[in-house]
Amino acid sequence: MAESIQRRTALSLVESFNRMDVSAIVGARDPSCLRHFYPTAMGQEPQDTKTYAKSLTSLHAIFQNFTLTIDELIEDTANHRICMWLSAKADTAAGEYINEYVWLLDFDESGQKIIRTKEFSDSLMARDFFPKLKEAMSKQRAKKAGGEVQTNGR
Repeated sequence: MAESIQRRTALSLVESFNRMDVSAIVGARDPSCLRHFYPTAMGQEPQDTKTYAKSLTSLHAIFQNFTLTIDELIEDTANHRICMWLSAKADTAAGEYINEYVWLLDFDESGQKIIRTKEFSDSLMARDFFPKLKEAMSKQRAKKAGGEVQTNGR
């Protein structure tokens, strides 16, 4: 059986992330696409395409050598849906970033555009890692500005 268009779109999306090609990532989405975050306990609001593009652009400067690997891909062609379990790695000012995601992607009937994403991420990793990253970035900015930053009362 030939590879479906939606599968090619999903694989291309992962390749675009590995190049950190924001325009290609955003280009895979229908303009009305919303990105939903889970678990909901993370408290993140859905992102429209414009907000998502801004977020990706800021992450591009933070995450070096970002790599996504597909651990598993399940496709439901009849319902225009793909679910991927992904592993992510990158280098950051706070050290190595390692995370896991599950993406549920819904496609238009052509399979060429993503119309909705549901993204599950390792919330424990995020809880522990992002405060360290924020602190390391503050120190980097202060060092570039020629000053020192005190954190946590030190």
